[in-house]
Amino acid sequence: MDMGRERLTRGLLLRLGILLTAVCVCVHVYLETEWQGAPAAQALGRPTQSNQNWGQRSRTKHVSAEAEEQDRSVKRRISYVRTLKKDSPARKRDEDREDPSPPCCPPPRPHRKTPRWHIDLEPWASESHSLEDEAKRFLHYITTPQVSCESLTGEEAAQQGAKGAWTACLDPKYSLAHRIRSKRCRVYSFGLGVDDRSLEGSLARAGCEVHCFDPSLKQPHLQQAEMWLHRLSVDWRDPNPAFAAQRQYVNTKKLATILNDFGHRQVDVLKADMESAEWKILENLVLEGVLDSVGQLLLELHLHWAGFEVGGDDPSVVRYWFSLLKELQRANFHLFHVHSDPAKPHLFLHKNVLNASSAYTLSWVNTEWKP
Repeated sequence: MDMGRERLTRGLLLRLGILLTAVCVCVHVYLETEWQGAPAAQALGRPTQSNQNWGQRSRTKHVSAEAEEQDRSVKRRISYVRTLKKDSPARKRDEDREDPSPPCCPPPRPHRKTPRWHIDLEPWASESHSLEDEAKRFLHYITTPQVSCESLTGEEAAQQGAKGAWTACLDPKYSLAHRIRSKRCRVYSFGLGVDDRSLEGSLARAGCEVHCFDPSLKQPHLQQAEMWLHRLSVDWRDPNPAFAAQRQYVNTKKLATILNDFGHRQVDVLKADMESAEWKILENLVLEGVLDSVGQLLLELHLHWAGFEVGGDDPSVVRYWFSLLKELQRANFHLFHVHSDPAKPHLFLHKNVLNASSAYTLSWVNTEWKP
């Protein structure tokens, strides 16, 4: 009995010793693991809490570094663009000094200037603001050519031995003669009804691309001999879109709109007989800067009344006319031909003033035009 009890006690003690030994081994292993820290944890593939915090901080720093690098890249691009804008004139001057040879291709010129709202009126001809003084200055201006030109007249006038009303300048100092030789010239002719188109025919046979605009045509577009005919006319304003949408064809447009619709940038010769609408049309060409697209301007002026939508007393009307023609001169247009029909009545704003004719055909050449 005593022997059995002793064996039981020894078994319990042995088991307790084994258990304590196992606990000590576990504690030792745990302490060794904590002592080694991160490397042991990484070797086992299970990151500790401190390692997770370190990885999170590392990713945050990496994202922040990428964001900062992207911001610096954007700033560099913005700075580069601004530097180009600021330094382009100076850089261009430096390049011009380094390489005096001209570039192969000229830089494109802007097609339109910034539109203006009104023309600049010239000072009065005298302090009295009288019609006679204004008319004297105006008539002297339109009857005094400013440059001389070798001219091309219409076939009918040439057959009659006369210089003719409609004349184009073929002087080699200007571009039309060279454009005709290279078969690159373009002519716009605006008129109402059947008009003298002998000049247009001569230019077409010389190799020019000729477009005649007449709102009285029955067909929208028609090719006749060497010329194109269009059922269209020029105006100082575009039609109201509400009315234009109700009509299949619009008969009047501004010259800038016509050029855009036809895909043309320049017109070597612009001829217009607009029956007293010429003053407002000319004003539109000046205000919108369309004159830069025209090489020569052939225009019939009607002086028996003020013209469409031209208001004011008679001296103010003549001052307005004169101011418009001075705007032409400031745009480098110089008068080279004047013609007055002796068969026309001598009426100047419904009066006989200085025996002036009621209509004059004038021709200008743009002396600085480089198409």
